[in-house]
Amino acid sequence: MSTERLRGGRHGKPVRGTAVRYETGKSDSFIVPENHMNKAATALEGTQREEGLSRTSAVPGPMSKAVAECEEGRELAKGNLVGQYRDRTQRRAALQSALDWIRQAVRRNRNEQMTNLWHHVYNEDRLLESYLALKPGASAGVDGVTWSEYGEHLEENLRDLSERLKRGAYKAKPVLRVYIPKADGRQRPIGIPALEDKIVQRATAEVLNAVYEEEFLGFSYGFRPGRSQHQALDALWVGLVSRKVNWVLDMDIRGFFDAIDHEWLVKMVEHRIGDKRVVRHVQKWLKAGVLEDGRRQEVEAGTPQGGSISPLLANIYLHYSFDQWAHRWRKQEAHGEVIIVRYADDIVMGFEHRKDAESFRKALEERLRKFNLELHPDKTRLLEFGRYASERRSRRGAPRPETFNFLGFVHICGTSRKGNFVVRRHTIAARMRAKLQEVKRHLKARMHMRPPEQGKWLGAVLRGYYQYYAVSGNMRFLDRFRWAVQKYWYRALNRRSHKARTSLERMSELAKTWLPVPNVIHPCPLNRLRV
Repeated sequence: MSTERLRGGRHGKPVRGTAVRYETGKSDSFIVPENHMNKAATALEGTQREEGLSRTSAVPGPMSKAVAECEEGRELAKGNLVGQYRDRTQRRAALQSALDWIRQAVRRNRNEQMTNLWHHVYNEDRLLESYLALKPGASAGVDGVTWSEYGEHLEENLRDLSERLKRGAYKAKPVLRVYIPKADGRQRPIGIPALEDKIVQRATAEVLNAVYEEEFLGFSYGFRPGRSQHQALDALWVGLVSRKVNWVLDMDIRGFFDAIDHEWLVKMVEHRIGDKRVVRHVQKWLKAGVLEDGRRQEVEAGTPQGGSISPLLANIYLHYSFDQWAHRWRKQEAHGEVIIVRYADDIVMGFEHRKDAESFRKALEERLRKFNLELHPDKTRLLEFGRYASERRSRRGAPRPETFNFLGFVHICGTSRKGNFVVRRHTIAARMRAKLQEVKRHLKARMHMRPPEQGKWLGAVLRGYYQYYAVSGNMRFLDRFRWAVQKYWYRALNRRSHKARTSLERMSELAKTWLPVPNVIHPCPLNRLRV
């Protein structure tokens, strides 16, 4: 390639700022640029990057000259989609800003409906984030499309989905119903939506959460962003210890997720959401039905457990049917202190006076009947519990105070080493037995593996178990769980051969190496949370 040197430097090389003319009339792809782009082009590039455009895109107008004066360099290979999607961090920031705008609008207009939300749902960036948030290994719904298959043509699929949502052509598919075993031996029905339904439901739930998180009350903890089961447990613990609680009403709503009335639910959504497109799609999911044994069944009540939108709809239903009413009742009707902690349909309330507890239960039964709900007769009971429960019952010659279960723990009246009242929390025995049987079953399937591989898996199981159950005062039960796992592992190793046996010394060494010892992960919440 011949060049014409207009102004040379040492050794005949062009110096910085010189112009070089090439026979082809354009920069060669192997030449490294020496002069940088001017400021106008830099500013324009930043603007294009914000708008998702490539630096090489044609820009009409007076700024086109500045673009032509950008630095030389290799041309981009054909087919590269530069700037098609903004950087994920920038995209998330933009999506979060939109949600912040919704929250501010809700705070400004407490009594007005939100009438312009649907465009946030069919936004391609939000649909992309919803897709990426799904579990890649989750089971496929009735359409048989898996996460990886949908991602093979992700850009086209999301664009088509966005267009269908925009023009109202999106159709919800039936939910595939499967059953999973419960701790008590029964079967729990779970719904598996189609992949596109999962994406749209998650995007809708994210937008609606920005609205309802400003509406939901503080004692509601179930299935809410930024809230967990341990926060509900801590709130209950502090309320029982620091407030005037003498009676506990432990409640459970019978078959709640299957008993939600669709007509009432739609009315509740319309109370705050004025965008008819959002309401219409909620109705589509409610009326989609379930597919079981190859037959589609209509569903007139309930929301299928397993969908991304179901927990939010359940919270909306309980917010209007229970939360607001109970909060108003304890302010206007109660004669003493009342605490409330609700996680989904599991509710625990503490009362200072027994008369208040009995009056509330009677009024609640009438309230729930209006919304086609009822309290579970076997799981709802009133018990004497609190700081003075043991002393009062001993004076009457009654046995120790009763216990109640909440979120996997048995709550017991106890005393600290200094003699102060505390609430002891132990793992529910049935939960621990069910987990140990699961470990035993999986160990049998992994019997052929080498001991280090088995130990690595068992260590992960124990750490996951400790992550939830390692609360203050529960170490004795965690030690029992670890010892039982070690025993099952010892039996599994000895069953691998009729001749070779694993000695107790060898088993102790394996357990010390691979089975972690429990430590308190969730300390006493009194210093961290006060109700």
